[in-house]
Amino acid sequence: MSAATSSGPLMEARTQQAQHIDWWLVLASLVLLLVGLMSLYSIDAGASGGRYFLNQVIRLAIGIVPFLALYLVSPKALQRYASVLYVVNLTFLGLVLIVGSTKGGAQRWLNLGPLEFQPSEMSKLLTVITLATFFASREPAQLRSLSTFVLSLVHVLVPIAFIFKQPHLGASLAMLVAWAGVSLCAGVKVRYLLGTVLGAAAIIGLAFVVPGVLKDYQKERIIALLGGGDPKGSRFHALRAQSAFAAGNLTGVGYMKGEQKNAGFVPEQQTDFIFTVIGEEGGLVGCTLVLAAFGFFFYRIWLILYRSQDRFHQMLAAGVFSYLAFHTVANIGMNLELLPVVGLWLPFMSFGGTAIWLCLASVGLLLNIRSREKPVLF
Repeated sequence: MSAATSSGPLMEARTQQAQHIDWWLVLASLVLLLVGLMSLYSIDAGASGGRYFLNQVIRLAIGIVPFLALYLVSPKALQRYASVLYVVNLTFLGLVLIVGSTKGGAQRWLNLGPLEFQPSEMSKLLTVITLATFFASREPAQLRSLSTFVLSLVHVLVPIAFIFKQPHLGASLAMLVAWAGVSLCAGVKVRYLLGTVLGAAAIIGLAFVVPGVLKDYQKERIIALLGGGDPKGSRFHALRAQSAFAAGNLTGVGYMKGEQKNAGFVPEQQTDFIFTVIGEEGGLVGCTLVLAAFGFFFYRIWLILYRSQDRFHQMLAAGVFSYLAFHTVANIGMNLELLPVVGLWLPFMSFGGTAIWLCLASVGLLLNIRSREKPVLF
């Protein structure tokens, strides 16, 4: 009898949580996942001879675990154990620099048996959780102080230092954007953030002069954005991407019919440049529809942020919104040669285990937040 009594409130809470699912957010996520899988299947049918589609399906199946974990665990429990999560975060990032595997000159991966895990990706979500906890523990008046702002910056600079050492400039920038998003939501003074942005810009400028701060290929990519660079070197990826978009024209050449894709013309088309598959085979129309899906996805996150009554929930949603939006804008921007190539994947679409697990975990957390707040109108 006692067991039944104790399980009653738990079952009632779970039922209420299921009734408050944001099905529009689920639908937007599924559409983006489907487009990504279709693009990977099309790449497999080309000259790559890869098995990206099958491997991504397996990774999606594994991704159900982090999705359910972040959906079922109360955000207040995450807040309670934030210190532990921060230590876990730094531990994994430190292990990468000690025993991590190296690919393409970057040491970013940990081998976990048959799986490869990239701690820098999950670090974004873990840092958002711990940073939101840091701000939530302060009184409103403290949030406006310079000391709180500086401490929050130190909070994120520690994991960023590990990530930058790998090196992974793109992930470092994503972390800074997430910090800025959570800080703005927390209510820090905007002038502090603007001063930090100007300081960061000055540091990047000095990085071109001070040896050893930026890698040569990172400098070349920024130079390429300004119209310089070698067409066979730093601008190679961007120019190949432009050719794929040009071939797609208005309506595209048709699904699985992309000649640029079939010939393997665009490097890293399964990861950083997967948007070029949509551009070539779906044309401007296909690209516009995908951008609309992303727009609707971020609109649903904004609604969760805007309607949340709990400050901690608001900051979590702001952080997730920030790093996923940054990834989306940066990836599409570098595909269109509007931004430098910084090695950032396209959410839900690019091939990669840890990236898709981060996306699923993020959606799970957002649905969790939404289910614990008042109903959200369309």
